[in-house]
Amino acid sequence: MPLKAPRAAELLKSMKTRQVLVVGDLMLDRFVYGAVTRISPEAPVPVVRVTKETSMPGGASNVATNLRALEVGASVAGMLGKDNAAVELRWLLQQAGVDAECAIPFAGSRTIVKERIIAERQQVVRVDFEQTDAPIPRRQHDKFLALLALKLESVDGVIVEDYGKGAVTQDVVDLVLSVAERRSLPVGLDPKEGHDLAFSRLTVATPNRKEAFAIAGLPDPGPAENPVTDTPLLGVASRLLQKWNAENVVITLGPQGMLLVTRGRPPRHVPTRAREVFDVSGAGDTVIAALVAALASGARFQEAAELSNYAAGVVVGKLGTASCDPAELLAHIRVSSRR
Repeated sequence: MPLKAPRAAELLKSMKTRQVLVVGDLMLDRFVYGAVTRISPEAPVPVVRVTKETSMPGGASNVATNLRALEVGASVAGMLGKDNAAVELRWLLQQAGVDAECAIPFAGSRTIVKERIIAERQQVVRVDFEQTDAPIPRRQHDKFLALLALKLESVDGVIVEDYGKGAVTQDVVDLVLSVAERRSLPVGLDPKEGHDLAFSRLTVATPNRKEAFAIAGLPDPGPAENPVTDTPLLGVASRLLQKWNAENVVITLGPQGMLLVTRGRPPRHVPTRAREVFDVSGAGDTVIAALVAALASGARFQEAAELSNYAAGVVVGKLGTASCDPAELLAHIRVSSRR
């Protein structure tokens, strides 16, 4: 049965009492907006006349702000550099109400910054500032694990956001899974292709189609019209269930919605709930934030997946890294239910 507004409202109310920890690569997203009026005389590239600049938490930090937008308690655990970008990111997280006690500055590393230049609603270029090859001193790593272990004792759910930038190591994964198993916490994984760590006893993983095929090590022949009869996709989902010893896998399919695969149950398809797509930036962050928060609030898996699908439908209708609040989400569910 599709998720109805009264049940969604009940879940959203319960989610306000939950605390979810996001473990992963913390980033700062910068957006430079402007207009193109001419081509540079120095090279055949557009000259963007800047009209506005904004910054917001990105990477794992964006998942935390998505949780706060849904009025869920949120904290982050990860690495920062000792630089101005770290100061700015901490300030933004504080303004959003995110606990950044476990966002640890490491000497010799650099805070990851992704800067997007946007003109006439089109992204012209993205510039990445990062330094992920700096070795982390053992003493600092042990301090991070100790703080993480302490934080894990006070939360109701955990999200692992792996961008392959160095914050998510096997030691971190083993600690999260060990405490989560002991405390019966739901654990969600947003995986990174090419960064193969050993996960076990996951509650849910949420790769997109491209990531799912890459992690499974299989070529993607392209989507079938109906995801539940897409044999290669189903084979990949089954392989990922086994690889991660996961209870559930959600493969996000863009305009096709989601494929839900649960151990011992037939695969299910949830069609997209997007009204209009402006920008898919951060939609995956919205999905896993809403999904794990709902599971931590007692939702059945199907309910949690549908709630997260509606939330993604709100976010893709906005420009830039975005989120949605409970009122927007409920309004979207009510309108979609009448169609």
